[in-house]
Amino acid sequence: MPDAVSVIATKRDGHTLSSDQISWMVDAYTRGEVADEQMSALTMAILLRGMDRGEIRQWTEAMIASGSRMDFSSISRPTVDKHSTGGIGDKITLPLAPIVAACGAAVPQLSGRGLGYTGGTLDKLESIPDWRADLTAEEMTRILDDPAVGAVICAAGADLAPADKKLYALRDVTGTVESIPMIAASIMSKKIAEGTGALVLDVKCGSGAFMKSLDQARELASTMVELGTDAGVRTIALVTDMNTPLGWTAGNALEVQESLDVLAGGGPSDIVELTLALAREMVAAAGLGDIDPAATLRDGTAMDRWRAMIAAQGGDPAAALPTARETHDVTAERDGVLTRVDAMAVGIAAWRLGAGRARQGQAVQAGAGVRLHAKEGDRVTKGQPLFTLHTDTPEKFDGALEALGGGWDIGDVAETARPLILDRIGS
Repeated sequence: MPDAVSVIATKRDGHTLSSDQISWMVDAYTRGEVADEQMSALTMAILLRGMDRGEIRQWTEAMIASGSRMDFSSISRPTVDKHSTGGIGDKITLPLAPIVAACGAAVPQLSGRGLGYTGGTLDKLESIPDWRADLTAEEMTRILDDPAVGAVICAAGADLAPADKKLYALRDVTGTVESIPMIAASIMSKKIAEGTGALVLDVKCGSGAFMKSLDQARELASTMVELGTDAGVRTIALVTDMNTPLGWTAGNALEVQESLDVLAGGGPSDIVELTLALAREMVAAAGLGDIDPAATLRDGTAMDRWRAMIAAQGGDPAAALPTARETHDVTAERDGVLTRVDAMAVGIAAWRLGAGRARQGQAVQAGAGVRLHAKEGDRVTKGQPLFTLHTDTPEKFDGALEALGGGWDIGDVAETARPLILDRIGS
């Protein structure tokens, strides 16, 4: 049998871990047999020494084996999921799931809550009265197989790759989160255990993303595509820009309303562009031929699926969304062209206003967040509102303004616009 010290020393010295070493270490740590300080030593060694494709695959399989697998084989339609590595204003899942369901796929979207400056899909949806994120496997299957619904956005069960939850908490406090092999294994262990037939990844790149450089984003995307392919899940990744916020809002109810605008046939052009790009990839990955996702926006069937999905999870799709009690405008200090709006600055401002949390389990404000009134390349005039801050607690304005300060530039000439989709990885 392996032992923790020898496993740590193997990776410390730059050698390849065997399948037995990885399987034993992940299982023993999950059961409490390996101490936190021993696993933290190994994760630091992995951060510094890396892992090859076989090691990453075995690490992922070991985390999957720590819990149960979901089974959607009884569903009559092909299953396809999407995962985003997170960003500011990234409400894409909300319109995307009903659009793809309207095209004929079943979309089991397991999502999470936000921590820090990146928002959580479940936090956004929980601003809808009575909507619930926690579903049993039987409820998920029933909703997915319902021809009038076909999509679920919910929380992952506690028994889905439980090793990942314990490992992530450890990496978060030991400076080892940045390991691309462990990021990839963390994401893909849950997605593979979920049991979907195909997967489309949205890997964010830029100031508001975890991967700051294009090379890092490509490496993460390629690693996850390889993991999915090795597990028999057809996997495609788009690398997308996250230097500036997506859409006009960052928050919870604010982003739900913007998603409804998209489903009604309007909404911000960047949200529509990325949503439809991902929808086309999902439809193709599910083997649904030449169906055009844009048609579901034009004819209203995507909105119908949204209403049915929200109702199936206990929510009232007709209910008014919460709004913040207090607002504060940030205005342009001069005439010119808005040349930069920094995604991270906007995300931290929204977080400090109450849209996000600093620790697990902390409550968030449904109406808190930031609304943009201009985007990069827009001409603005002195005194024109650039941002409106929303919160129930006005004492939070000062912290949000501090975060937002220096988060935008006004110049005389518009800079060349960056493409939204930077790369595509996969067959």
